[in-house]
Amino acid sequence: MKYITHNDMNISTHGTHGCGRIHVSYDLLCTLFGQPWAGRVDYKSDAEWQVEFEDGTVACIYNWKNGMNFLGHRGTATPLITEWNVGAFDSRGVELIDELIENHDKVATVQGHNLDLMEEANDQAHN
Repeated sequence: MKYITHNDMNISTHGTHGCGRIHVSYDLLCTLFGQPWAGRVDYKSDAEWQVEFEDGTVACIYNWKNGMNFLGHRGTATPLITEWNVGAFDSRGVELIDELIENHDKVATVQGHNLDLMEEANDQAHN
């Protein structure tokens, strides 16, 4: 399954909403999707990943009100968070994220897994 992340190009998540939850380590999310998005992270969340799959499905993964941005010293440090929300336009986004996590040992490294889709996206942007 091919996908790109916010680390590859801008992905519009405008209009997505909470569609599900996943329980997974911060480290695994970084392995699959790279470093969290460095854009707007408000006081209710601490980390976010934006993902677009080759079929156009968009999803974002983020913590919500359980980290230090919201709870201060009582919150969980970002690298220790294991409960994440999945935002998407519909349940397909959650299904694809679940599938990636279940098959994480079959996914190539972050640097190599998405080159074909990145090249396709770059070609479309230049046409």
